[in-house]
Amino acid sequence: MENKRKECSALGGLFQLIMNDMKVKNLIRRTSVLPTDQISTFPSTTIVVTGAFLDAFQKVADVATGTRGATKEIGSALTRMCMRHRSIESKLKLFTTALSESLITPLELKMEEWKKVASQLDKDHAKEYKRARADIKKKSSDTIKLQKKVKKGEPNLVLPVLIFLSIKL
Repeated sequence: MENKRKECSALGGLFQLIMNDMKVKNLIRRTSVLPTDQISTFPSTTIVVTGAFLDAFQKVADVATGTRGATKEIGSALTRMCMRHRSIESKLKLFTTALSESLITPLELKMEEWKKVASQLDKDHAKEYKRARADIKKKSSDTIKLQKKVKKGEPNLVLPVLIFLSIKL
């Protein structure tokens, strides 16, 4: 019986180690999502600022293109440069969107789910562990009582006690 108590205690300890690992990993996931979210936020800000700059720069290019002489060629060169930068801006938008939709949002959703599952596992384990310990204590107590009765020499209990011990243990 003592062996079963030790085994139960060892299994309970093992489960607690696993739960602690899950909680630490949840903390690691949470700390990894925050910088990823910031990585997504900074390009978004850059896109907005770059878009405003390119709009202003395009107006200058349009004015230069509308004039006569060499300024017209400078204006067309500035327009080509704006178009290239708009291409870079669109690729940055695509990267930011992909990062946000494919990494950050799914991780945030899964983190909540992982947190709930870990909490529920911990609660279920605590209930089952208490129930198992109470059951072991009760069986141990019953066994000790029956052993005392057998030692007293009650002959009509010897056979039922042996049957009880073989079934229960």
